[in-house]
Amino acid sequence: MAAPRVVPFSYIARNLWVRRVTTVLTAAGMGLVVYVFATVLMMSEGIRATLVATGQLDNVMVLRKGAGAEINSGIARSQASVIESLSQIATDAQGNRMVSEEPVVLNTLPKRSSGKPSNVTVRGTSATGVALRPQVRLFAGRMFRPGTSEIITGKAVARGFAGAGLGETMHFAGRDWRVVGVFDAGRSGFDSEVWGDSEQMMQAFRRQTYSSVVFKLTDAGSFDAVRQSLENDPRLTLEAKRETVFYAEQSEALATFIRLLGLALSVIFSIGAVVGAMITMFAAVASRIGEIGTLRALGFRRSAVLWGFLSESLLLALVGGLMGLAAAALMQTVNISTVNFQTFSELAFQFTLTPRIAMQAICFALAMGLVGGFIPAWRAARMKIIDCLREA
Repeated sequence: MAAPRVVPFSYIARNLWVRRVTTVLTAAGMGLVVYVFATVLMMSEGIRATLVATGQLDNVMVLRKGAGAEINSGIARSQASVIESLSQIATDAQGNRMVSEEPVVLNTLPKRSSGKPSNVTVRGTSATGVALRPQVRLFAGRMFRPGTSEIITGKAVARGFAGAGLGETMHFAGRDWRVVGVFDAGRSGFDSEVWGDSEQMMQAFRRQTYSSVVFKLTDAGSFDAVRQSLENDPRLTLEAKRETVFYAEQSEALATFIRLLGLALSVIFSIGAVVGAMITMFAAVASRIGEIGTLRALGFRRSAVLWGFLSESLLLALVGGLMGLAAAALMQTVNISTVNFQTFSELAFQFTLTPRIAMQAICFALAMGLVGGFIPAWRAARMKIIDCLREA
């Protein structure tokens, strides 16, 4: 009769259930590490998703060459006129060219909850600029009137900053600005902005140049030709990017920093979880020496015993991983804001759980179980039958 190759799964699961208090405590420790690991990745993904969703594939963003962000850019009116003359710019149903010249500035406003100041992006735009962002829709109030000190605010700003709610008044740039509408930008970065009339913003902030020019292409495939045309024009020192690419680049610095910091913390915390799993498995081996001897006497090979105890550690880690992932999934209901390194302004976003993050979290948990369980499993497999039965 051939020797059994694998310890039955029911035996492995039963041993964890018999020691359920220790199992739960150890799994909870691993789950805490997985929770930190997953929430960090979810935060990074949430920032990336928020900014990527801000752009449209057929929109082009033009800034001063090397600016990197709208607040660092400057485009003269004469340069904006050259951009407006491009033949590849689309027109709306009324025949108006879909192009928007926009000043963008940072303004310090007090938070509604604490009164502490924080930077908010203030954008000068127009009805065409709003039309270029189809994900933006007014859900309260109305659109601001051109030539007036009326503004509309993103829902994150309206919720988080004093004076930014519908019907309230904000004071900046030496003026009082009345909030006549609140818009929902579909969880994009525009939710964290204040919009008003472009020319009024230029006057109020004493700006002589626009920060960016945004336009819609008649054909998204003509972008390379448009970019080449702008770069070859000796009157311009400008850089054109697809709007989606521009906003994706805006997320890189902050998302990378959060991801690296979080992964470093997760690795440090995982050391404690691995040690806890190792102690648990060593205790399991010490309390089941007789069982190990019996398994070996029944014909189970050393590799079968090794895999049996290692599977027990992996199952323990899987339970902890699922616990941590379930807790992390609840974070998707939380709204959070932070300062974007690229723009130095407040950015509101939500934690985003993706299948890839879930898989990475489970793999991370299993890796902890593998590292923590291998040495105890190896020790169990190396025990001699005679010594096990004698100690039993």
